[in-house]
Order: sequence, then C-alpha cells, then structure tokens
Amino acid sequence: MSIDQDTAARVAKLARIRVEEDRLPALASEFNTILGFIEQLGEVDVEGVEPMVSVTPMRLRRRADAVTDGNQQDKVLSNAPDAREGFFAVPKVVE
Repeated sequence: MSIDQDTAARVAKLARIRVEEDRLPALASEFNTILGFIEQLGEVDVEGVEPMVSVTPMRLRRRADAVTDGNQQDKVLSNAPDAREGFFAVPKVVE
C-alpha cells in the first residue's frame, strides 16, 4: 500500500492537523514508512504464541464480583454538609 500526497493531505485534514503544502511529500513518506513497518509485523509467524499482559509472567489478582452497599455509609455521610436519616439533605429547588 502506498500513500500519495493527496491521501496524506486528506488524512491530515481528517486528523485536523494543519500541514503546509511543501511538507506533504515528507508526510506521505513518513506514512509509507509506517505502513511498511506494519506490513513487516504482519509477516511474523505468531502461531502458538499466547497473548501476554506483561513481559514477565504474572496473573492479575481478582476479587469476587459481588454487589454490596460498601458498608461505609457513615464515612460517606461524614463529608456531607447536611445529612438526615442516612441520606444527603439538599435544599429544595422547585417550589
């Protein structure tokens, strides 16, 4: 795949990047270099290679997926300027 100057100008416009007319050949060349590198990556044989989270083998810690109220109602309401009966109290907006 090859990127010409018109395509480079269109990509720059879509990305909302102002590119001067004399810089378009260099931008097109950079796009072609990037696409060439991507094509090289596509040629790598990755059959049998497991996806990795990190370069070091590790497992992510997991917690039980359980819904709770957090048991922190008193801590949360301690930040409220006005709390009544276990809820935030706010001024009346509609009369």
